Amino acid sequence: MTKKTMGIHHITAIVGHPQENVDFYSGVLGLRLVKKTVNFDDPETYHLYFGDEGGKTGTIITFFPWAGARQGVIGDGQVGVTSYVVPKGSMDFWKNRLEKFKVPYTIMERFGEQYLEFDDPHGLHLEIVEREEGEINEWSFGEVTPDVAVKGFGGATLLSTQPEKTADLLEKVMGLELVGKEGDFIRFRSSADIGNVIDLKLTPIGRGEMGVGTVHHIAWRAVDDEDQLDWQQYVSANGYGVTPVRDRNYFNAIYFREHGEILFEIATDPPGFAHDESQETMGEKLMLPEQYEQYRGQLERRLIPIEVRELD
Repeated sequence: MTKKTMGIHHITAIVGHPQENVDFYSGVLGLRLVKKTVNFDDPETYHLYFGDEGGKTGTIITFFPWAGARQGVIGDGQVGVTSYVVPKGSMDFWKNRLEKFKVPYTIMERFGEQYLEFDDPHGLHLEIVEREEGEINEWSFGEVTPDVAVKGFGGATLLSTQPEKTADLLEKVMGLELVGKEGDFIRFRSSADIGNVIDLKLTPIGRGEMGVGTVHHIAWRAVDDEDQLDWQQYVSANGYGVTPVRDRNYFNAIYFREHGEILFEIATDPPGFAHDESQETMGEKLMLPEQYEQYRGQLERRLIPIEVRELD
């Protein structure tokens, strides 16, 4: 049996104060808050999901906001950079927007593409790249309109303690296509039109430390529950310890830590984010899984109040 993931399902990171998180990803980057829920393993912490208008797979970045938590260190065993893709011709808009909100950025090139690199308020490394691929995001927020809006993930840069083993996994187990090598990076690509480009740094930089401003895990796409069970068996047969299936309400998930120490998840595309509230009202209400609904009052009192607000 051989398998191929279509690419990134979502990326989950640890950040600081939740209002600062919402202000940046909605107020500055113009993403939609598509789901406001809690960390199922730590329900007194939010789990916030941001993406395109419909919360489509390949657009979703999720956060565990821990106000006052220890700052992490980005390094080996983590996603080092999360890449966003925007429409062709919109780079000047994004330069001006970052300048407007006093977000420092640098411009660099990799594999013939120009990248706008910057950090979010909590130190998470981000970048923006223009590509033709990917559907237009119809969500408008403030001055961010569909002609310039983030379409979803461009991909990610992985930092590994054992880059050769991570490269072997990406190509031979996850089924990504090896595109080429440039300098200290090798590039892989999946078949999807977004969340499809993975750059792997070949030289370790020192082990990362989990905390605010670091990526917790990267999730890859499974078509459905049956496909995920195939993945579970396949990954295990290739020598990785895989968790049982875990119900995350908006998808089912399995996890394993690859040999370069990056935490991988394989998540199902369905059921998506509109099954417990309408697509029109996604993100407006705190949504709780059934096991926590009885504690709603207690949780709402303990969670820091947040609001999505236009900053323009």
